[in-house]
Amino acid sequence: MIGKTMEKALNEQIREELGSAYLYLAMAAYFHDQNLPGMARWMEIQVEEEFQHALRIFRHLVERGGRVKLEALPEPKFEWPSPAEAWKAAYEHERYISSRIHKLMELARQERDYPAEVMLQWFVSEQVEEEDQTRRIVEMLERIGESGRGLLWLDKELGKRGREEGKEEE
Repeated sequence: MIGKTMEKALNEQIREELGSAYLYLAMAAYFHDQNLPGMARWMEIQVEEEFQHALRIFRHLVERGGRVKLEALPEPKFEWPSPAEAWKAAYEHERYISSRIHKLMELARQERDYPAEVMLQWFVSEQVEEEDQTRRIVEMLERIGESGRGLLWLDKELGKRGREEGKEEE
């Protein structure tokens, strides 16, 4: 059985993960509006990943006899001054999520909730990857600057996310 403090904290994290999916869906819509289908595709895949993160925590709570309580999601921002600013916002959001995961890990250790600690270790590693991916995209956009060709190249590259090597999606 999971303790009430951890149960509440994990329910809050489910909301954060679903909020991330909602934010990235808004970013996908923004990129579609900017005629950047590769960036939109990257974000659409990210939406699915964030939803899977929420499900991972959901299942952990259920398996431990906890009660899942879904909370309302805030309306995400839907407009950014530029694609680079949207990516900077994604990077900052991932840093925020990392800080939340670290606090959950601290709580698990304080509560001596070893199953939660093991489950959260996956998220600690995942967040290193999430931050790295978004940071690298921000850095590429900073190098590209105002280059339209550079932006189109990066859009094409990001659109390859999730495709099996040598296989184009229909």
